[in-house]
Amino acid sequence: MVIITLQRNKCIGCNYCVEHAPNQWAMSGKDGKAVLLHSTEKKGFHTIKTWDEEIYEENKLAQDNCPAKIISVKKV
Repeated sequence: MVIITLQRNKCIGCNYCVEHAPNQWAMSGKDGKAVLLHSTEKKGFHTIKTWDEEIYEENKLAQDNCPAKIISVKKV
C-alpha cells in the first residue's frame, strides 16, 4: 500500500509535485496551492491510500523535490 500525505496549508505553490506526478497532483486556481487529487482531509492533512504501487516512484520524487517538505510518501 502507498500512503501519500500533504500539509496543504504550508504549500508555497512551486508546482514540483504536479511536474513529477501529474496523475495525483494539480494546482488550485483559487489559491495557487497544490491539491492532492482524490484525497481526504483531516486536521489540515490531505491523504490518499492506494494499493497501486506504480505511483510510488513519481510521488517519491515529488516528496524529495518539494522545497517546503510538506509531502510524505510511504510504502507499507
